[in-house]
Amino acid sequence: MIRLIVVDDHPVVRDGLTGMLATQPDFDIVGEAADGTEAITVASRTTPDVVITDLRMPPPSGDDLIRRLGSACGARILVLTTFDSDEDVMPALDAGATGYLLKDTPRAELFRAVRAAAAGESVLSPSVAARLIQQVRERRQTEQDALSEREREVLSLVSHGHTNRSVAAELFISEATVKTHLQHIFAKLEVNDRAAAVAEAINRGLLLSNDVPSPDLPDTAHRRRSR
Repeated sequence: MIRLIVVDDHPVVRDGLTGMLATQPDFDIVGEAADGTEAITVASRTTPDVVITDLRMPPPSGDDLIRRLGSACGARILVLTTFDSDEDVMPALDAGATGYLLKDTPRAELFRAVRAAAAGESVLSPSVAARLIQQVRERRQTEQDALSEREREVLSLVSHGHTNRSVAAELFISEATVKTHLQHIFAKLEVNDRAAAVAEAINRGLLLSNDVPSPDLPDTAHRRRSR
């Protein structure tokens, strides 16, 4: 049996949820609460497996409530709300919510989400998952934009074992300019040497690991430019 608490400040919503969840033979509704303070008290007394809670209620609410519920009973917290803005989603997940669903979630999906949350699996509504994916893409693009095109060219050549002199020859710039680019690269990637810069660039997705030759093989892909 999965022990559940339902937390919502709207009695009609709370009654509807508890009635719906009670139809499942493996769900045991061990408590209800109408606000954050009551939720913490009920959770401490009943030690549920999963707390299904709204996000915006009389305080404590939101990420504060999620943290305090986790401390009070160690239950998995499944947020069920109408709010899906970044200001709501990210603090809730950072606070330790196992799942984040919207109230238009079909009942069959809610049942699956409760079981998944009880098993410790992350559960996200499609719109929330899409927002998180977009944030990852934007963060990666920001990291890529942190290096200029010329700096990426220099780093790519360095990853293939080129010296400052050969980088300068390839790019038709001076060795002093190469050194300046490397200093900027080191600062942006927060590293101190060429090897660490290459490793960090691969880690951030600025260089693909399969584009960097094995250290025990000669670089046979010496790049030439004609102008």
